[in-house]
Amino acid sequence: MADPVIIAGGGPVGLITALGLLHHGIDVVVFEEDDQLSLDTKAGTVLTRTIEVLHRYGVAEPVLAASLRIDEIGDIDRATGVSRTSVLTGELVDDTRFPFVINIPQHHLEPVLRDQLPPGTLHMGHRVTGFTQSSDHVLVHLEGGESVRGSYLLACDGGRSQVREALGVTVEGHTLPQRYVLVDLEVDLDVTNPRDYPYLAYFGDPSEWMVLVRQPHCWRFLFPLEPDAPEPGRDELAAKARRFIGDVDDLRVLGTNVYPVHHRVADRWRDGRVFLMGDAAHLITPMWALGLNTGVLDASNLPWRLAWVLRGWADASLLDGYEREQSPVAVRGSGEMAEAARAYMDRRGDVSAMDGGRWGVAVTRSLLGVSLDVDGSGDWSMIAAGDVPQPVRVGDRLPDVPVFGSGGQVWLHDLVRDSFAALYFTDVRRKPVLADGLPGLARYLVSRWDAPLDSGLRDHALFDPGERAARRLGVLPDTAVLVRPDGHVAAILPVDLSDTTKDPIRDAYLRITR
Repeated sequence: MADPVIIAGGGPVGLITALGLLHHGIDVVVFEEDDQLSLDTKAGTVLTRTIEVLHRYGVAEPVLAASLRIDEIGDIDRATGVSRTSVLTGELVDDTRFPFVINIPQHHLEPVLRDQLPPGTLHMGHRVTGFTQSSDHVLVHLEGGESVRGSYLLACDGGRSQVREALGVTVEGHTLPQRYVLVDLEVDLDVTNPRDYPYLAYFGDPSEWMVLVRQPHCWRFLFPLEPDAPEPGRDELAAKARRFIGDVDDLRVLGTNVYPVHHRVADRWRDGRVFLMGDAAHLITPMWALGLNTGVLDASNLPWRLAWVLRGWADASLLDGYEREQSPVAVRGSGEMAEAARAYMDRRGDVSAMDGGRWGVAVTRSLLGVSLDVDGSGDWSMIAAGDVPQPVRVGDRLPDVPVFGSGGQVWLHDLVRDSFAALYFTDVRRKPVLADGLPGLARYLVSRWDAPLDSGLRDHALFDPGERAARRLGVLPDTAVLVRPDGHVAAILPVDLSDTTKDPIRDAYLRITR
């Protein structure tokens, strides 16, 4: 029996990573040092890209059932109450089946994720104290003297990661003197005291900004606490809430959390069979929901790589791409965007993420605009631009567009949930010849002409009426798009399916998997 992958840390990133590995058929064990999941008032907004990752791993439905869905992110001047340009996620209807973000507090999200794990996967009250690596496994040591053998160790144990410390990895960056105060309130702002703010609203102000969030069962607001200021008590928080939102009836403070503002990143994310993920790799205090959601990008990138290596479908060098792709997104992407967002909230300047046109801003703020350095060229991005959807490039996330298979409607992302997929945009009337498959690679013909039943192509053909998918991707006829299991485009290549001596998709796939 193969050794399981061992995860240290049972927070959201650890739980989602475990769900991802299980989705790919990889055994996993999670060790969490605390006796219970966190009850603290923490992160509360899950962005569209994270919802897509949860869907890929088969757990979006229960998370959505416990969440509040939102199609507008408000931008309001706090001093005047005047609305600036809102982010309207309805602009994403041609890009995703989830054109919204959701609000769900972390202490509600974690139990939902936990309940999707098979019994015996998550072990509470088990602290990882150390590990020993060898050429083919890692031996993880637990408090109390027990040791567990695994194929890899994934450190999802937070900003004070003990695994990272044991590796001797240096953390670089800074902690701001300013802190954030997060408060959950029981108050009626819909009927008794109607405010009609968007359910996720950012109130910018040079003296004191705030964020107001409608959670599924309460309201939450966040504001900065100046250096050396004492932590406010509940009466003071209630008074400040009234100063922010006006006089209201029956306001009650449910919970509060004061936390420092970090921008700290590990100088390396891998040592042999040990990987750093989430806050253990990049501790970025959330602004615009960039904390938890950036960690989930790690949980999207690494599990499929481990699966391909453990199945024998790829060389171990495939794992090198995890840090190469995710580090710039976290450090120079989310980190710098969070800093720019703080400046924008302080009205100290504009930020490019809000200047990209209606579609571009919605794509950027939902994290659908993350484009990875999939080929080692150094080309990556987090910011999209344009009032209308733009053609897809190598490294981009594939738009999730519906097409039709032999059994009915199919979404493009469902084709790559546990496989690479080659999408050949061509004319099926000419009976193109598809090459034989490789382990982990599926091939499909995408055409506005439905494959006749006597063509022999029916099982591999996708009907694209009106060429909706082809137009959204912006591809020319006789083009193949190779898509990875995380939904990112690995290659866009011209193809001649009448020439059976050449198979550029096979060549590209083998270059990736080696």
